[in-house]
Amino acid sequence: MTNYICVTCGTQFTESEQPPKQCPICEDERQYVGPNGQQWTTLDKLTHSHRNSYRKKEPGLMAIGMEPSFAIGQRALIVQSTSGNILWDCIPLIDDATIELVAGLGGVEAIAISHPHYYTAMVEWSKAFGDIPIYLHEDDRRWVMRADERIHFWGGETKTFFDDITLICCGGHFDGGTVLHWPAGAGSNGALLTGDIIQVVPDLKHVTFMYSYPNAIPLPAEKVQRIVDSVEPFNYDRIYGAWWNRNILTGAKQAVKDSADRYIEMISGKKSR
Repeated sequence: MTNYICVTCGTQFTESEQPPKQCPICEDERQYVGPNGQQWTTLDKLTHSHRNSYRKKEPGLMAIGMEPSFAIGQRALIVQSTSGNILWDCIPLIDDATIELVAGLGGVEAIAISHPHYYTAMVEWSKAFGDIPIYLHEDDRRWVMRADERIHFWGGETKTFFDDITLICCGGHFDGGTVLHWPAGAGSNGALLTGDIIQVVPDLKHVTFMYSYPNAIPLPAEKVQRIVDSVEPFNYDRIYGAWWNRNILTGAKQAVKDSADRYIEMISGKKSR
């Protein structure tokens, strides 16, 4: 029995004797099945073909991503706190070197994930650090492909951990699309860890919002505005996006507002400023 991993999105499935016939995550219109059809791998195979890279982004924040890039290519972040560390988002590969490095940072107390495209091998990560809880928004419950007792579904608009680290449900890309507010980030000016619920674009001065990024399906104006309104009460000067170096290091709150105005103007054809 094997927990197969989808090559296109990196999602790990409940164990089975044969690979699943399909990946519902990829067959959804927000993702895609590649031109060569559905393909599968395993964690064991990934440990032989890939490794994890580690980069310190600022005091108290470590990034972990796979090399060479695999599936969607996101990287995870470890938020360090005096009360415990949180793994934000997840990647398909967990190996001995990663476990040793994370242990040296103080381990991990909890896992929180922005949306189903980044669930990947979350159960393996939980097991590696002592069966720690995994927090997912209940609105995305149906996208869990490997059910497990370590998964805890939370509801409503926000969930606060220790040291005022807070999950914010913004919706948008997925109904349960979530970002993490880290008050101690950016020199205590606050940082948002956004996955691609709020995606930092290449100019590193703006963000964007989409229902599907690979298929270029936009979000309606009201859902974009909801995202902006959801994060408005929180102080933040910095955004860490989903990929290496996709970050806005200062002025992020204004960048979100300006980017949303521009987005809404373009899809509605009406000037908002």
